[in-house]
Amino acid sequence: MASTPLCVEASARRVARRILAAAVLLLGAASGALARTAPPAPPQLLFKDLFVAVQSAGIFTDSKLFADAVPHAAPAVILRRFREQHPDSPQALRAFVEANFTLPQEVHAAASLPQQKSIIAHIDGLWDQLTRSTPVVAPYDSLLPLPKPYVVPGGRFREIYYWDSYFTMLGLEESGRHDLVSDMVSDFAALIDTYGHVPNGTRTYYLSRSQPPLFFAMVALLEPKQPEAALARYLPQLKREYAFWMEGAAQLHPGQARRRLVALADGAILNRYWDDLALPRDESFREDRALERSSHRAGAPLYRDIRAAAESGWDFSSRWFTDGQSLAHIDTTELVPVDLNSLLFGLEEAIRAGCQAAAQVACAREFAQHAAARRAAIDRYLWDRDQGAYLDYRWRRGARRADLSAATLYPLFTGLASPQQAAAVAATVRRLLLEPGGLVTTPRATGQQWDAPNGWAPLQWIAIAGLRAYGQQPLAQTIACRWMANVEGAYQISGKLLEKYDVMASGGGGGGEYPLQDGFGWTNGVLRKLLVLYPAYESLSSASGCPAPPQEKNSAPAGEHGD
Repeated sequence: MASTPLCVEASARRVARRILAAAVLLLGAASGALARTAPPAPPQLLFKDLFVAVQSAGIFTDSKLFADAVPHAAPAVILRRFREQHPDSPQALRAFVEANFTLPQEVHAAASLPQQKSIIAHIDGLWDQLTRSTPVVAPYDSLLPLPKPYVVPGGRFREIYYWDSYFTMLGLEESGRHDLVSDMVSDFAALIDTYGHVPNGTRTYYLSRSQPPLFFAMVALLEPKQPEAALARYLPQLKREYAFWMEGAAQLHPGQARRRLVALADGAILNRYWDDLALPRDESFREDRALERSSHRAGAPLYRDIRAAAESGWDFSSRWFTDGQSLAHIDTTELVPVDLNSLLFGLEEAIRAGCQAAAQVACAREFAQHAAARRAAIDRYLWDRDQGAYLDYRWRRGARRADLSAATLYPLFTGLASPQQAAAVAATVRRLLLEPGGLVTTPRATGQQWDAPNGWAPLQWIAIAGLRAYGQQPLAQTIACRWMANVEGAYQISGKLLEKYDVMASGGGGGGEYPLQDGFGWTNGVLRKLLVLYPAYESLSSASGCPAPPQEKNSAPAGEHGD
């Protein structure tokens, strides 16, 4: 073999063996925790040294491309061909891949001429372009089958994603596509029934982690006037998802952590993000290996923290960095995050409501107690009275992180905050996160996509819905108007809706591991919902026409519940 980066075959095989051994142990432990279907293996386990060689060589600009490729034969057959043919250059390796795999295409969403098609008509016309149906997939394909049609985000995101889909569904409802909302709820229920949880996305390489648990909010969309009836119908899946997040709680002692759980000093149990594997991500294999080399950190802990951040959906953000700046200092598993625990409070409340509707009295009482305990723990550990904000908590150090992020609004979204806490959060957000184009994700500019200057549709909705629920209508309206004008302004220029936006200078956002994507599921969904709530802002393409934010009132700092 020639001496090229892709042809260090012995090294590639050693890496592949280490990956296989670690993954077998970790997946075995994870699958044994709950009685669920054994997950299919991801591409790096199926294709071993071939996978390492292809991803390390960088023959594709996007690592996700090969992870999504469909093999023409069984992995053992393709591996034998690879070892016999011994491709010894990038060109030969690419030719080998193209001969033995079908490479995927991006999901294209057609642009519109804004002067001919309103943004509402554009969004309504996108749903069919973004809809896929895959009840059966090819053997050894990394794609997971789903029984019903579903909507994908677009661009490089060719599969359904967990938390994205809730925000997409908001718009589907307003577009009159209740059929797709119902189908997607069925799909997520099927994933829970099959695997014991909803994976990050419907790929084999996403099965070792989930994403922010919004299934309960999706179910509530089925019957907005009587959500408890829909929750009662899906109680088995809601309870099973809860069991996934809470697995091992009974065995924890104060100061211990296990998988997605942390037992704090007083015995209170809260959750953290996690991944059941500590390996380079299949979809970002080359990037993760490069970070390991440059950071001089041990691979397994680094990979775990990277993957845990991917479970959060915020991949990546200064929120997870010990130094607030560098991905090399990521420590996601050290943090008890505001957003995850707020959503799990929402899940507990949803199960309580579903049990009550189903006349399951003991269950309703049990989950009311779970929700009350979580609320009290969040007040003790995550609420910062002086800052007027909910902050992530470093459980090993016993201290809150000082850095503010848009996650502070999740307790309002799930109804966890007191009115006084909500008012304090509103004032803090108005002062520190509100920008000309909407809410910024964090005030820090690091080059990561979940930091300044970027804003994201899901976080705008979490903020707007939460503020409206607590009577903070003026601030909600200002955020909505500024975001809508930002999206409309970009649409007038490009004829597209984008994955993320620059809220400090307007237009498309940047940063992260891949180019800006268009399509785009959750932006379409949130904007379509906001256009119903705030129709006066439909054609506004500049924030100069938006209402001024409310002035901050002088008030005493908000205490905890019962203060």
